[in-house]
Amino acid sequence: MMPTSVATDALRELHTLPPAGGYYTCEQRVLAWADQGLLLAGFARSRGLATADWLAGSGVQAGQALSCAELLRLLQPLLGLGRDAPFVLGQLWLPGHYGLASQALQSSGSLAEAAHILARLSGRLLPLMTLRPLRQGSRLWLVFTEACGLPAAQRAALVDLHLTALVGYGNWRAGRRLPWQICFNRTAPRELGMHATQLSPDLRFDCQVDALSLPLALAEQAWPADARGALAVQALPLLLDGADPQALCRGWLAGAQERMLAQLSEPGGASQERLAQQFGISLATLKRQFAQHGTHWQAELDLLRTRLALALLREPGWSPARVGEALGFVDPSNFRRSLRRWTGNALLDIRGM
Repeated sequence: MMPTSVATDALRELHTLPPAGGYYTCEQRVLAWADQGLLLAGFARSRGLATADWLAGSGVQAGQALSCAELLRLLQPLLGLGRDAPFVLGQLWLPGHYGLASQALQSSGSLAEAAHILARLSGRLLPLMTLRPLRQGSRLWLVFTEACGLPAAQRAALVDLHLTALVGYGNWRAGRRLPWQICFNRTAPRELGMHATQLSPDLRFDCQVDALSLPLALAEQAWPADARGALAVQALPLLLDGADPQALCRGWLAGAQERMLAQLSEPGGASQERLAQQFGISLATLKRQFAQHGTHWQAELDLLRTRLALALLREPGWSPARVGEALGFVDPSNFRRSLRRWTGNALLDIRGM
C-alpha cells in the first residue's frame, strides 16, 4: 500500500526545505578561512592554545579554504577547552562574519524569519548542521540534522554549540530571554547547570531529535526595531540571484535525506539504486559516500522515518496505522515494531513525549 496524497503532502510540509543550490561533501573545501576558521582561531588564542600547535594537530594551514572535515578537526581540540567551550563558541557563531549571508540574517524581522534564512543559507551560516523549521499546532519547531556527518565523540558538544548559536541569537535580537523548549537526541548528562544557564531550564532528553521549540505567536512576533543598513536589507535578494553560490548549498547528507523523503511517496518507496541514479553516481560510489560521511543507507532511512513518524504522531488525526501507511508499511504491527527498534520506546511512550 502506498502513501495517500494527503500523507505525502503532510510529509513534504513537515520536513522539506527550499531548493538547494547544490550539495557539498565533507571533503570539499567550500568554506572561507575568514568565516568559521578565523572565529575558531580567535577562540583558540583566548584559551591560551598555541596557534601553530593547534593548526599542526588539525592538519590545516591558516588562510586556506576549509572543508567540513577540516572544520571538524579544528573544532575537536577546542571543544575540550573547558565545559563551557561549546556554549561560548555557540554564542560567537551567529550572526558571524560570513559576508552577505550574515547580513541577510541580520535583516530578519522575527525568529521565524531568521529560521527561514538559516535554513536557506546554511551553506555559509550552518555548514555542519541543517536547520529544518517545522510548524506544528501552536508551536514552531527548529530541528537540527547533520549536514555532512559528525564524529560520535564530539556530537553532543557540536549539537550544544548549534543549539546555543540559535538560542543566543534569538535572545539577543528579541532583547530578552525567550521561553525555549530544548530537546536532545541523547541521555541527560550528570550536570545540567551549564545547559540550563546557556540554553533554557526546559530541557528534555531522549527525544530522538535535537530541536528547539517556541510558541508560534512568539516566534512570529516582530523583533524590536534596530538599525539596518541598506546593504543588509538587500543581502538576501543578492544571494538568491547568485552573489554567493555556496550560501545556497547544503551538505551531502541533507541532500540524500531530501531525495529519500521524495522517494517515500513514489512507487517502490525509498531505494538505494534510485538515489545513486539521482546523484549521478554508481551504487558502489553511493555506499562509499555514505561511509565517508560516517553513516550508511539503512541508518539514514531509519533516521528519516523516525523523525517523520514522531512529527506525524503529534499531528491531529494521525493514527499509528495512518502514519505507518504514510511511511510505506502495509502491516501496522510491523510499523510498531520498527518504531520501537528506531527509538527504543513503545508507541504510547512516544505519543506522550
